[in-house]
Amino acid sequence: MAERIALEFAAVAHPVRGGVDDYDDLVARARDRQVVLVGEASHGTHDFYRERARLTRRLIEEAGFLAVAVEGDWPDVHRLHRYGTGRGSDRDARDALRDFERFPTWMWRNTEVADFASWLRAHNDGRAPADRVGWYGLDLYSLRASMEAVVEYLDRIDPREAARARLRYSCFDHVGGEGHAYAQALARSRAIPCEDEVVAQLVDLRARADAYLRRDGLVAEDDFFSAEQNAVVVRDAEEYYQQMYRGNVSSWNLRDRHMAATLDALLTFLGRHHEHPRVVVWAHNSHVGDARATEMSARGELTIGQLARQRYGDGALLVGFTTYDGSVTAARDWGDAPEQRWVRPALPGSHEAFLHDTLAVGAGLDRAWLDTRDPVVRRHLAVSRLYRAIGVVYRPETERGSHYFSARLADAFDAVIHLDRTAALEPLVRTEMWDDAEPPETYPSGL
Repeated sequence: MAERIALEFAAVAHPVRGGVDDYDDLVARARDRQVVLVGEASHGTHDFYRERARLTRRLIEEAGFLAVAVEGDWPDVHRLHRYGTGRGSDRDARDALRDFERFPTWMWRNTEVADFASWLRAHNDGRAPADRVGWYGLDLYSLRASMEAVVEYLDRIDPREAARARLRYSCFDHVGGEGHAYAQALARSRAIPCEDEVVAQLVDLRARADAYLRRDGLVAEDDFFSAEQNAVVVRDAEEYYQQMYRGNVSSWNLRDRHMAATLDALLTFLGRHHEHPRVVVWAHNSHVGDARATEMSARGELTIGQLARQRYGDGALLVGFTTYDGSVTAARDWGDAPEQRWVRPALPGSHEAFLHDTLAVGAGLDRAWLDTRDPVVRRHLAVSRLYRAIGVVYRPETERGSHYFSARLADAFDAVIHLDRTAALEPLVRTEMWDDAEPPETYPSGL
């Protein structure tokens, strides 16, 4: 039975061997989509970042995709955007990534992102401003930085409104504008929420859009769009941190709805100068996959992948990654320094173990991608199995409870890229703990 299944998969799998034609059929399938969401099974795996960048390059070069929207905060990513589109003052990509200062810094300040950012800058050189491919942040953690960005924008073009914005945002002064401190103040000290102030600031900014846009053409449009999105981040982050201590489902859904709404806004913005704008999204599998095909749905959780399918239908393509074992850059606990950690072999009965046995062992394909529309693939991956997700923290000692959830892989994604053994992502700022990689361990089974 196992040998027959391996032969079936060998006939339909697309090998990934590092050649220029690795993703020909996937690029052809993605060519006319509005959004292609490309995941990662961890926030610290070199191979996921590298293959995602390879695929994205082809979507930009061959299919005319205009933006890379990532699971990062808008202000931090905007500095990278200015560098990539030739408007920033940074000397190189590594400098442009310096605003990623908060934990987990390695998630974006790493060699793979720097290499792709350098390539994108070179790709944009010589192109008309409207045709340059930009970077955009989808996340909402940057409460203080986004407030500062709104005020800085208004200082340049409307000092009187900047003063009003400062006054409104001073509502957060008692917590220094930090999201977690604001959440704690609301939960423990019964502080007065700043909801009215952040909504009023966004409404006022939008009301003055026409006046602010009568300036420098594309530059004015780009600057206003960034300021507007920062004001949206402040509004949504305020709500997110209000909900943080009230329930995980509520805050999770707020975050993914914000990412989906930001993607919608980005497509609308790009649509001012392009008839059919297309965007590549980079985020974790747990956001990119359709929640309706996972146990997340039973908890009432949704994802940007689900929302993209509901919003764009066949215009959305969801691509996920899997791996069997290897190493990962991750922390032992939230806020800890990153380390190279050994990823234990996937649990028996998981999708990763099935793909390892079927592709790597059975078919001799340690790297391949699968089209989940294929009947062979659907027959085996549309069943519910365990599925591993590693974020910025990796706890192998409690892996079953910490890093696995059930999913129907063929329903969660339109394509799955399996890289059987993977290696840790290299941070741009390497620490002694990262360089002193932990030795492999023999873990007990069944945790």
